Amino acid sequence: MAIQADYHMHTHHSGDSTAPMEAMIERAIACGLKHICLTEHHDPKFVYDTPDKEGMFELDPGPYREEYLEMSSRYASRIQVCFGMELGVQPDIVPDLKAAVSAYPFDFVIASSHLCHKKDPYYPAFFEGRSSREAFEEYFVSILENIRAFDDFDVYGHLDYAVRYAPEKDRNYHYKDHADILDEILKALIDAGKGLEINTGGLRRGLSSTNPSEEILKRYRELGGEIITAASDAHEPAFIANRFAISEAILKRCGFRYYTIFYGRKPVQLPFD
Repeated sequence: MAIQADYHMHTHHSGDSTAPMEAMIERAIACGLKHICLTEHHDPKFVYDTPDKEGMFELDPGPYREEYLEMSSRYASRIQVCFGMELGVQPDIVPDLKAAVSAYPFDFVIASSHLCHKKDPYYPAFFEGRSSREAFEEYFVSILENIRAFDDFDVYGHLDYAVRYAPEKDRNYHYKDHADILDEILKALIDAGKGLEINTGGLRRGLSSTNPSEEILKRYRELGGEIITAASDAHEPAFIANRFAISEAILKRCGFRYYTIFYGRKPVQLPFD
């Protein structure tokens, strides 16, 4: 495996994972990785489907930082473990997001769209009463709004995340159907010096390609984009570095000669070979 860094994973510090941090690190070492970044969820003011879930995606950074420092020191001779966060971006919570990023010395920050205009694509209601194409278009419009409102991040996560949960998945989903808005998004990211990730989580959920799709990654490269991180989006040890051979093949077909890791919010490019 040429890709030796997984820069998107979650432990028990994220509301949707119970994985011990130590187990995630041990699995990464077993997979032959040299670099990982823990990217715990922080979604302030998330809209929940039931009251009992209230606040489950709001990160308590103190205990996370404390355990990270212990584990990264313990494993320093075997693997580089970096300190990251995945932010759920919404334009009306920008002050909360800025405060979270500035609170600790993060190595890496992912911006993600887990909500679209306060609606959660995870649930079927997001797609009801309209075509998936119309739902995807609204989702992409919301991403552009997020990028214009907030810029303190390093890469945008799983750019076409909503496709994972469409009734027909990605069977009728194509870059050309959303080319105008996607090009605006990609140009905005490139102009701001931001990157994308290639996320294999969608493959585990029945998609035919990664998030974002190969078509989008190819277009990002055509427009001059160079910053790309490898991401499993693992919430348990078994999925760390999952299907990274597929990611590598896609990136090479798209014209990438290297992938990127971050340390202290600074990008470092690593060749595939």
